[in-house]
Amino acid sequence: MSSKNEYVYGVHAVSALIENEPERIIEVYVLKGRDDARLHAVVTALNTLGITVNQVNRKTLDDKVFGGVHQGVVARVKSAKMLGDYELNEFLDKTETPFLLILDNVTDVHNLGACLRSCDGAGVNALITSKDKSASLTAAAKKVACGAAESVPVFYVTNLARTMKELQDRFIRIIGTAGETDKVIYDADLTGPLALVMGAEDTGMRRLTRENCDELVKLPMLGKVTSLNVSVATGVCLYEALRQRMLKSR
Repeated sequence: MSSKNEYVYGVHAVSALIENEPERIIEVYVLKGRDDARLHAVVTALNTLGITVNQVNRKTLDDKVFGGVHQGVVARVKSAKMLGDYELNEFLDKTETPFLLILDNVTDVHNLGACLRSCDGAGVNALITSKDKSASLTAAAKKVACGAAESVPVFYVTNLARTMKELQDRFIRIIGTAGETDKVIYDADLTGPLALVMGAEDTGMRRLTRENCDELVKLPMLGKVTSLNVSVATGVCLYEALRQRMLKSR
C-alpha cells in the first residue's frame, strides 16, 4: 500500500468507500451548516466507525478538489495499490464466467468513470486497460463513477495485446467494437466468458488490439454522426450483453 494520500469526493463515492474500504479513510471534510439527508447518513456512518469528521467552509472543500463537484463531502484517504498483471491472473483464477471490459487508448478520466458506472450496473466483473496512455483512476474518475470505482476492480496491464492472448488461453472470447465491420452488435453472441473491447472515439482500437479480437462488431448509426462517445457506446454494448446473458440464464 502506498504511503501517499489522495482525495475522494462526492456523496456516492465516499459512501462506497465507507462500505467497501473504510480502512483507507484518514479523515473526512464536510460542508459546515449543510443540512442534507444523504450527507447526514454519511456523517453518521463515519461517526460509527470513529473516523474524524471536520466541518469546514466551501472554499476549503473547493481547494481540495480543484474545481470538482464535491457535494459537500471530501475524504482524505490512503492511496490504493494499483492492480496489475499478477493481480488480474489471481482474479481470473477465482472468476467462474468472466464478463470483462477492456478499454484501449481511453485517456479521459470522465469517460473512465462513466464506463465504470456502466460496468457496475451491467454486472461486469472487472475493467482492464494498459498502464501507458490510459486514464488513471483519479478522484475525478471516482466521482463520475458514483461508487463503482470501489465495486469494479481496474487492472492496469503492461502489454494489452499479450493480456488479450492470455484471456483467450482461458477460453474468454474477445469482441471488439469497430466502425468498419459490417456486423452489428445485436447479431453477436455476448454470452459466456467474454471481454468486450472499446477504443477511444477519436482513434478507435490500436492495430494490435484489433488483430487480437476474435470478432468485431459495431453499433448501428442511423443519423449524421458517425460515432458515440466511448462511455455512451460502452453502456449500450454492455447492456446488450447483459440482456443476452439474462435471457440465457432463464
